[in-house]
Amino acid sequence: MSIPTQHKRSLDDDHVTRSRKKIRTTNSAQDAGSTHAWSLSFAGEETIIGDNNVQNASSTSIIADPSSFERLNLSERTMTAIKAMGFAAMTEIQRRAIPPLLAGKDVLGDAKTGSGKTLAFLIPAIEMLSDLRFKPRNGVGAIVISPTRELALQTFGVARELMEPHSQTYGIVMGGASRRAEAEKLSKGVNMLIATPGRLLDHLLNTPFVFKNLRTLVIDEADRILEVGFEEEMRKIVSILPNHTRQTMLFSATQTNKVEDLARISLRPGPLHVNVDEEKKFSTVEGLEQGYIVCESDKRFLLLFSFLRRMRHKKKKVVVFLSSCNSVDYHAELLNYIDLPVLCLHGKKKQQLRTNTFFEFCNAETGILLCTDVAARGLDIPAVDFIIQYDPPDSPREYVHRVGRTARGINGKGRSVLFLQPSEISFLTHLKAARVPTVEYECPKLLNIQSHLEKLVSSNYYLNKSAKDAFRSYLHAYASHSSRSVFDVYKLDLAKVAESFGFTTPPRVDITIGQSMQKQSAQRRKEYGKQPWQGQRKTTGVIPSY
Repeated sequence: MSIPTQHKRSLDDDHVTRSRKKIRTTNSAQDAGSTHAWSLSFAGEETIIGDNNVQNASSTSIIADPSSFERLNLSERTMTAIKAMGFAAMTEIQRRAIPPLLAGKDVLGDAKTGSGKTLAFLIPAIEMLSDLRFKPRNGVGAIVISPTRELALQTFGVARELMEPHSQTYGIVMGGASRRAEAEKLSKGVNMLIATPGRLLDHLLNTPFVFKNLRTLVIDEADRILEVGFEEEMRKIVSILPNHTRQTMLFSATQTNKVEDLARISLRPGPLHVNVDEEKKFSTVEGLEQGYIVCESDKRFLLLFSFLRRMRHKKKKVVVFLSSCNSVDYHAELLNYIDLPVLCLHGKKKQQLRTNTFFEFCNAETGILLCTDVAARGLDIPAVDFIIQYDPPDSPREYVHRVGRTARGINGKGRSVLFLQPSEISFLTHLKAARVPTVEYECPKLLNIQSHLEKLVSSNYYLNKSAKDAFRSYLHAYASHSSRSVFDVYKLDLAKVAESFGFTTPPRVDITIGQSMQKQSAQRRKEYGKQPWQGQRKTTGVIPSY
């Protein structure tokens, strides 16, 4: 496949502007009150009474596509929080989803990552809690379910800032945290609860706490929740939670048969479908410039190192995607060893370390983060300048999720580059079919550190072992790729691939194991999602053969 050189752009072209915003921590205080679609009142310490319900309270006027939060008639306390967070104009998903949600409608929202959907579901939920004057003794009034602990923590941080002027309580339950401490807090009364599916179901079944007054259920990143293996847990959760007065919001970046099934059992009949992408020309956000570089496999690491060195000197913020936890670990160890500081994030790391790494990178002005797809999905990391897809994504959909880490929010800007080997050029056809625009970037001048790399890997026992694990995992991931017509492991020049890992001779690897692992991919993702043991499981089905 020929490549049109006249459209090549330089990776050094720098026109990306950023507005930096650090993660802040706040406390909650005081009470609030305004009226939207909720006209219920409390009676007693635990029970909400009243004949009206959210669905029938749609007489409240809906502002058609407002441009600013000021026009939504929100409570004074919520507006105070929104202004303190620096928001004024709304994104498209916020303009189209918040008014009907304030009116009590169930909403099925299609929105790509970075669209601002977190505020779109949190603001109506918080307004409901405020309008109904929820108190700790009334228990849980709103639940937000997130697919991963990192995304749950992120959503919790936004909720904490929005609820600072309000008196309602909030909390988070997730695997890896102290279950006893969570149960104690739930028993005291949590009005807004952020949760991962496994831990939420655990508490629903085994912890005595009040959730009969639930009025709002939010299912965020529904496609990802189902991808990581929580289909059965979600069915149980939906069946346990009260639904006679419940408003449900389901947000998903993609609509699959499983997402539609979940929507069918969780939403009331006739939900409002909000699709902000259907009329868009491209599947990715407008402020994102994205391209690719064609590079032989033996030069891939040299290209990555050269680019990261350049970005470090320019004080940029970069996220690099790799295909396996072992590859993330090896490249992080190697880059740090040769004096290029990086952070790394993947599902096998302990929860506290992952949390610390996430917030350290979020709050950094510049830096480099190496990560896997599962670990970074849905995370809102401020002011990312560049996304590097060092290893190929499994599909155009995964590509879109990866690049969604940059150019987020209104007028967000960012750039993305995909590393492709000559045998992988046909993947561009799949991206084009998925409405993903790309240009070819020129390959910059490479820093030739190959001999230094090979000396390091051969002389350092621990680095050598890590390199072998990474090499094996790379081949297994490649062999289990869903687009085998493009990413054919038998077309790889293993000697050249080995060079990119610092070997002069390729380690022996049984590629057929990697192919059999494709059938286990759903189980591996579910193992990642199993909250109490996440990050502690053993890798199975991979036998080193050096």
